[in-house]
Amino acid sequence: MNYRDIIRAVREDRDYTQAKIGQVLNKSQQGYSHIESGRAELKIDDLIKLCRFYGLSADYLIGLTNDPKSYK
Repeated sequence: MNYRDIIRAVREDRDYTQAKIGQVLNKSQQGYSHIESGRAELKIDDLIKLCRFYGLSADYLIGLTNDPKSYK
C-alpha cells in the first residue's frame, strides 16, 4: 500500500471528509484531494500535521510499518 492509499484509508476509517483534512492542512478540499489522487505531493510539514492530528506515526502513514504507534 502506498502512502496515498494509507492516508485515504485512515481518513475514511475515522469518518473525516477531504474538506476537514484540508482544513487541518490549511488547504482546500481540492488541494487535499490532489494529494490523495497523486496530482500533488504530500509535503513533510503536512505529514507532520497529519501525524499529530491522527495520533499516528509517520512510519505508519508512509507505509514503513504496520504498527500505527511505531516510533523507532
